[in-house]
Amino acid sequence: MAGQEETTGGLAVGPVTVPADALTWRFSRSSGPGGQHVNTSDTRVSLSLDVASCRALGATRRARALERLQGRLVDGVLTVSAQTHRSQVRNRVEARERLAAILAEAIAPPPPERRKTRPSRSAKRRRLEAKRRRGDVKKARSRPPLD
Repeated sequence: MAGQEETTGGLAVGPVTVPADALTWRFSRSSGPGGQHVNTSDTRVSLSLDVASCRALGATRRARALERLQGRLVDGVLTVSAQTHRSQVRNRVEARERLAAILAEAIAPPPPERRKTRPSRSAKRRRLEAKRRRGDVKKARSRPPLD
C-alpha cells in the first residue's frame, strides 16, 4: 500500500526529514462532502508538530520557524487540518503536504539583502522623455485655445 506508507513515514521538509514519532495525528468527524457518510466516519485529519521541541530541525531552523510561525503556533505546536476529501487517507496526504509546505517556507533561509543601486543617466533621460511624450499626447487631446 503506497498510500499508507506515504502517510506513516517521516515528513520530508526541504533538506530535513521530521521523524514520524514527532508527528501527532488526530481524527474526527468531518463537516465536508459525503452525505450520511460524514456522520459515521472520522475523515477529518489534524496533524500536529511540536516545533519548539523538534530536534530534527536543528537550532537555527527551529528558531527561524518559531519566529516566522509565531501567529500560528499554540504553545509551540503547529497544527494543520484537512477535511476536503471523503477519504481519511486522502485527507492525511493533504495534511502532510500542507504541513510540509508551511514548514519549508518557515525554515527557508532569508533572501539575500538588496544591494542599493542608482538609475543610470540614460535611464533617467529615457524616463523623462517618456513622461514628456505622454504629456504631449494628453495635451493633444484637449481643446485648442480660443484666440
